[in-house]
Amino acid sequence: MAIENGQWVLRGLHWDDPCRISSWQELSHFVDKVGFLPLFRNGIDGFSVEEHTCSLSWWSGNPEQDPWAWRQFIAGSGQVAYGKFFGRKAGFISKTWFPHFANWRRDGYDFDSRWDSGLANLRQKRIMDQFSVKDELYSFDLKHLAGFGKEGERNFDGTLTDLQMGGYLLIRGFRQRRNQKGQPYGWPISVYALPETLWGYGHISSAYSMEPEQSRQLIYGQIQKNFPAATPSTLHRVFGWDRPKGTE
Repeated sequence: MAIENGQWVLRGLHWDDPCRISSWQELSHFVDKVGFLPLFRNGIDGFSVEEHTCSLSWWSGNPEQDPWAWRQFIAGSGQVAYGKFFGRKAGFISKTWFPHFANWRRDGYDFDSRWDSGLANLRQKRIMDQFSVKDELYSFDLKHLAGFGKEGERNFDGTLTDLQMGGYLLIRGFRQRRNQKGQPYGWPISVYALPETLWGYGHISSAYSMEPEQSRQLIYGQIQKNFPAATPSTLHRVFGWDRPKGTE
């Protein structure tokens, strides 16, 4: 998605293109195949949901055809991971490839060891501590419980993004709030969880025996196999990740 003449412009496929992804199930299967897929165009040909869907379907109000709505269904299905993993922007990672993503981004540190080593800040710890009590949390509950707000910590959204970029959190779904009678109301709100809650610690840590750099190289190779236009420099830009200070 780009700005042209002051307007947002999507560059996708025509409705009648036989290659168009036409349902959230098809998109989920495609992510399983390629491993990684950002939502929007990013300079690598084909490496986005946008380029495989119909431009007119986005924000159309028809959840069966709208890729923006599909992200809600896919996140809720638990079949692939959804979150801000790509240069602080949203996209999908398959279950098969998430352990390598976590190994690369965590750089050998589960969150507790990252905190103990002085590599995590207090805002991050306050958020992560909440998941020792509950497996999943609405964003507004998480913000309150972790002490963010007018009289507390700041940069809640930025801290959440940092934790997703680091492979420690993902968006587990989008759900409506419920009133005292248990009835849903309002817009769907993001729900956060640990990757370990979704797929288990054994799976998430299954690439820990490799060096983080080896996982990164495997990830880049997987993407280049499916999207030949990708180069190491463009992938570095799209992923937007540098090794955190103190882990050299």
